[in-house]
Amino acid sequence: MRKIFLLSCLLPVLAPAQSIDQSLDQIGAKAFRAVTTNLDGTGIRVAQPEANTGGSFPAFEASPAVVQQPTNLFTYYSDLGTATGFTNLIGAESGHADGVAGFFYGRPGGVATNVAHVDNYDADFFITNYIFNLAPAPPAMVVNQSFTFGALSVTDQQSVDSAYDDYEETFGTLFVSSACDSSIYPLVCAPGTAYNCICVASYGGNSSIGPTIDNGRCKPDITAPQTGTSFSTPEVSGAAAVLMQAALRGDGGADTNSAVDNRTLKALLLNGAVKPPDWTNGPATPLDARYGAGMMNLLNSYEQLTAGEYVFCATNLIPPGAAHPPSATTNTIASPRGWDLEYITSTATNDAVNEYFFNASNGIFTATLVWNRQLGETNINDLNLFLFDANSNLVLCSTSAVDNVQHIYVPQLAAGRYDLQVLKKGGTNVVSNDEVYALAYEFISPQLSITNRGTNASLSWPLYPAGFLVEAETNLLSASWSTNNLPAAFITNSVYCLPLEATNPAQFFHLRRPNF
Repeated sequence: MRKIFLLSCLLPVLAPAQSIDQSLDQIGAKAFRAVTTNLDGTGIRVAQPEANTGGSFPAFEASPAVVQQPTNLFTYYSDLGTATGFTNLIGAESGHADGVAGFFYGRPGGVATNVAHVDNYDADFFITNYIFNLAPAPPAMVVNQSFTFGALSVTDQQSVDSAYDDYEETFGTLFVSSACDSSIYPLVCAPGTAYNCICVASYGGNSSIGPTIDNGRCKPDITAPQTGTSFSTPEVSGAAAVLMQAALRGDGGADTNSAVDNRTLKALLLNGAVKPPDWTNGPATPLDARYGAGMMNLLNSYEQLTAGEYVFCATNLIPPGAAHPPSATTNTIASPRGWDLEYITSTATNDAVNEYFFNASNGIFTATLVWNRQLGETNINDLNLFLFDANSNLVLCSTSAVDNVQHIYVPQLAAGRYDLQVLKKGGTNVVSNDEVYALAYEFISPQLSITNRGTNASLSWPLYPAGFLVEAETNLLSASWSTNNLPAAFITNSVYCLPLEATNPAQFFHLRRPNF
């Protein structure tokens, strides 16, 4: 019975695409390619279900020629059968599918241009035969869904969410789904509302906003710079495929199973995001209702992956709801960025706390905690995220009772020793005593330098962390910083360089985020 509303109401999310080159720059893909080798989705099988735009004869297929990929890269699926050639008798070309594919794996503008295989489905067929039957589809690791169900009742949305969450838990598939375009429906829609997926908004476009209609959860999770969610979504899917490849080849360390886990990848993608100027959140609302964690930045997420996995320094059981200031442990995590995929175990009579201690310099701090809704469950375990300073003062926390993502962002963190805590609530009203979570974190302190360059001068700053630009001012009393009349920066040896003419008037310079 729950399948009835699925059919004939799937909506492709249509939108004009902005400049591919500009978009790749804004999501950190160009900088990422400047410092990495052969990370292009190699070895990663992906899927692209598409809403039928052709009426009775399904138009859902991406054209190999349009996206400059070989025909043998594709397998097509619909109610009419399976095909490995293009054109074929089971479906027809879709311009929407071509556009999505172009940003996902197409050449030259896709994020993951060398994926191993593409399974291209009619979306009704995919949902009916695999998702709601909990039957294994061909084993794609990343599934891009640039469609939504549009307006649903709370009951129907929950049915879709549960089906996708159960599928992801059973088969390990990562779903990256559109938030929906506001021209279709103003609030985020299924399947992007599923707990375990990555829900993508469009920055500066016609993007629907959160929270979800069922229990007010924070969705979307992240945004990318297209004018519609159809094309912002495949940019995130491409980034996920690239990070999967990097994790599997050992860029995140020897524990490749943990590095490629869906929770780890989601945490890294969200934690690497750059905050728009009007981004906001709160303890009970971990993500912004418009942007999620912010604008995706592939380089930032990759650098956090390659920093490696670091386990907690201490673990404690405390009475339910009791205070949990930093423990007396002297252990410290040396890396200013990294991740962990970890168990935490509470009991019927105690909450559990895992502690990560750091020594931070002045700068920006971001941490993201992700866990999944478990198979067959309607609820989630309640995990929280806390940051304490060395004097046991609470700096910031993220304590939503309904979200399975917690997120902390401190734009100006003072130097010192800090305790980042993951807390799992115990008691008898829990899904399980054990939970697996992913934690990604980053302390950054970007520095701007000036050096002589012949008879002129040059400003320089690190390629990572990404998302910064230089602004200038001739009079600090007016404080109207601007990029006007500054030349374009170029990349050399993992550093941005900006040449300056020595004959220019006296100027002051600083770095600023965001760079979009």
